[in-house]
Amino acid sequence: MRAWLHDEPLPLGPPAQRAVLGLLVLAGGQPVSMAGLIDAFWGDQPPASAVNVIQTHVKRLRRLLEPGRAPHARSEVLPHLGGGYRLGVPEEQIDIMRFRRLVHHAPDGDELAALTEALTLWQGRPFADLPLLAEHPRVLSILAEHRAALGRYGAAMLAAGAVDRAISAFEEVAAADPLDEVGQARLVRAYAAAGRRAQAFHTYHAVRRHLADELGVDPGPELTAAHLEVLDEDSRAPAATGPPAASGRTVPAELPADVPGFTGRAYELDELDELTTAPEPDTVVIAVVSGTAGVGKTALATRWAHRTRARFPDGLLYIDLRGYDPEQPVSPGAALARFLRSLGLPGEQVPGDVEERAARYRSLLDGRRVLILLDNAASVDQVRPLLPGSVGSVVVVTSRDSLPGLVVRHGARRLDLDVLRREDALVLLRRLAGDWVTAQATAAEALVAQCARLPLALRIAAELVHGKTPATLADVVGELADHRSRLDLLSTGDPHSDMGIVFSWSYRDLPPDAARMFRLLGLHPGVDVDDFAASALIGGDQVGARDSLALLAGRHLVQRSGERYGLHDLLRAYAKELAARDGEADLPRRVLEFYLHTAAAAMDVLYPVERGRRPRVPHPAIAVPSLRDGTALAWLDAERANLVATAVHAAEHGQAWYPVQLALVLLRYLENGGHYADAVTLHEHALRAAESLADRRSAAQLRINLGVVAVQQGRYAEASAELQRALELAYDVGDAFVRVRALGNLGHVYQWQGRYSEAARMLTEVIDLARQTGDRGTEARGLGNLGQVRLRQDRYADAAEDLRASITICRDIGDAVGAAYALVYLGHVESALGRYDAAGEHHEHALALFRGATEPAGEAYALDGLGGVDLLRGEHERAVDRLSAALALFRQVGDRAGEARVANSLGQVAAAMGRPAEARAHHTSALRLAEEIGNRYEQSRARAALASPVEVEGRLASATSTGKTTTR
Repeated sequence: MRAWLHDEPLPLGPPAQRAVLGLLVLAGGQPVSMAGLIDAFWGDQPPASAVNVIQTHVKRLRRLLEPGRAPHARSEVLPHLGGGYRLGVPEEQIDIMRFRRLVHHAPDGDELAALTEALTLWQGRPFADLPLLAEHPRVLSILAEHRAALGRYGAAMLAAGAVDRAISAFEEVAAADPLDEVGQARLVRAYAAAGRRAQAFHTYHAVRRHLADELGVDPGPELTAAHLEVLDEDSRAPAATGPPAASGRTVPAELPADVPGFTGRAYELDELDELTTAPEPDTVVIAVVSGTAGVGKTALATRWAHRTRARFPDGLLYIDLRGYDPEQPVSPGAALARFLRSLGLPGEQVPGDVEERAARYRSLLDGRRVLILLDNAASVDQVRPLLPGSVGSVVVVTSRDSLPGLVVRHGARRLDLDVLRREDALVLLRRLAGDWVTAQATAAEALVAQCARLPLALRIAAELVHGKTPATLADVVGELADHRSRLDLLSTGDPHSDMGIVFSWSYRDLPPDAARMFRLLGLHPGVDVDDFAASALIGGDQVGARDSLALLAGRHLVQRSGERYGLHDLLRAYAKELAARDGEADLPRRVLEFYLHTAAAAMDVLYPVERGRRPRVPHPAIAVPSLRDGTALAWLDAERANLVATAVHAAEHGQAWYPVQLALVLLRYLENGGHYADAVTLHEHALRAAESLADRRSAAQLRINLGVVAVQQGRYAEASAELQRALELAYDVGDAFVRVRALGNLGHVYQWQGRYSEAARMLTEVIDLARQTGDRGTEARGLGNLGQVRLRQDRYADAAEDLRASITICRDIGDAVGAAYALVYLGHVESALGRYDAAGEHHEHALALFRGATEPAGEAYALDGLGGVDLLRGEHERAVDRLSAALALFRQVGDRAGEARVANSLGQVAAAMGRPAEARAHHTSALRLAEEIGNRYEQSRARAALASPVEVEGRLASATSTGKTTTR
């Protein structure tokens, strides 16, 4: 909010005072009662001084707005009316009121001109500098009015033929409210009108996903209609190679029947819509739907084909290639012969040579719009001869293999099909098994999990439910609880639907090494593995493990996510069953040794000072990752679930040594990372294991660790009990080290915190951790702090990128203080690059946010930044004023690092003003403070300045002229 008097800007004072004026502006000339003002400020808990505070703000505002008013004269600008106040300023002098009047009267005259004038008044979100008013209902109403005006402006521009301007307006509306389906629909239609159909489809699918993620709903009628209009226009467009099919041609319709009870997959169906839209006019469209056995690839492709059959007036070809069938797969030659007959070629005219068949097939498809659904393909070679040679037709392939050759050589676009969403799996089970699913919700949830949310398994399980009548759903869940018998129970006797048999089709042709890898993965109790863990599993080399994993992923026997590989529950049960048949009964000890050694190595990198406190672990006889500063924490984060799972497994299978040593190795990581649930699980199993081994010293340490975790969770009584018991054990075993640990934690339960040795390394790791755990607040602060480090390294582009990313996240999550800190350091980046105006704007914005949030330390940092900009502009007196204010604030809040920082900045200003003695005094003070707190950066600033005052002045002038300075 800004105000002017006689064309001169007015300083409206602190946030609370500006907020009073803002509330009166929002009232639109109507009085605002004292009760209304108090409620806006304090809600149901006003202080006793509330009335006096409001009256003081009004008094100061009157002085600002009416400087010539005589004492005790009636105020014309802020008169007291009916127990409240009113803003007596003409409407034409208030931008919000002018905006509303122009928008309201726009239909009465030149609507486009009126809307254009109204929108030029808009200078950004109203009252952005006043958090108290940011979510006020009247502010939100104004924002809605602005979006509506933009929408009307865009429609007028579209009608006038200015499509690009219309799109810009619609984009702004859509960005302001991503869940506004009407606004998004207008944007979709505008893109289509501009011929930007790909962007129209992309927008629709992005909104559809956002609606599903945020609200759990599908698009409504308006957005759906816009999407269908674009699809309809696309389907009416003639094929690039010729007109629609000539009369008299055979029009095949070979799709299998739609799947009864088809459930969910709205996202995937939309993705197929998008994948089968030609990215370029002369492109043959090929979509590959890949996924594991039983995941519903055929059902999805069939449902989509039925839904879009109107797009293909020249026919629908379908063939099951039986690529993974126990019987002989369909050869390309046989498939071509069938398709040629379907397209109207008499049987006697079908060529005998496969290449001739393929050529004739391509000729018959030329100029046609045909859907070709190739189901259950095993390889690219089985598919390639069945591809059309010209545009117009669409090919959809389903396969357990990802068919990378089809993607690379033929431009296919792939949809990797995952298991059903939990909600959709429950809906499918309800449709198949009836009302029992609703009545026995807990059992239904368990049954869905047991079936790994695979549609085929759920259908079989539903038949089990019907076959057990009148038994309950819980009875079926109980029978399926045994992993070893689950596949037997999900057997149907039909080789096409029996889960074990269906899986065997993919397993039977595996090379021996890959088959062994698959079996041993079934013994791993964790979530997934990387190639190092996989090599430990098989006791082989990394290259062989990687090759086997890639092959298994290609067959969809394992699920790949980045460089990690995991198994669905049913595939895990199948792999475990195969391992048992082959005499491989339990997880090899070498896997436990691998995890323990690598975890210890990671901890040595992260916490080298504590190396002597951790148990020594043996080096395994297999390859282990080489961990460095930037990879140690990443490895621990990625493997945390596996470390806990293997510890639990080992504790329950006679390997007690492993959970004990692992827990003693990992405590600091789990504590500093806030992984309390994992820490409790690991340590409770480790404690029972230590007690089973009669290892009282380890038991005492583990109890200490449990106490530390309890403290971090605020469970102080439990923490004290654990630590007291540990102390007793320490006395019993006579271990001074354990006793000191127990006493230290009892005396300082509130002081546990991590210590980081290298700022850039740890900030990068903090960001990685935050992203993996979904903690956007920590990610934002980490990016902001990393930006500061990059700034100090003179890596300005990297610093700006990190800081802007931090600001974006902070704004998304409503963290005004976090955004303000990042703005301060973005201002320093701009200063270093010589862009002083931009730097000043960032610092001013930050200052307003800090003041609005009552953050005095942040306010001091912003004032320090503004002082630095003043210095670079040569405004030395103003710099001294701002830096002195910053110094006072830092001393007030006890921020000694900030005090050292400003002392150095004041020294630089003094040097620039030709006051070397004063400069030396400031830098000496900064050095003393920085040495006391161990701040090496401010130490280096101070020492460099104290080296020679003359040199400092010269360096400062040079730095200022090149846009660089140590004032950051």
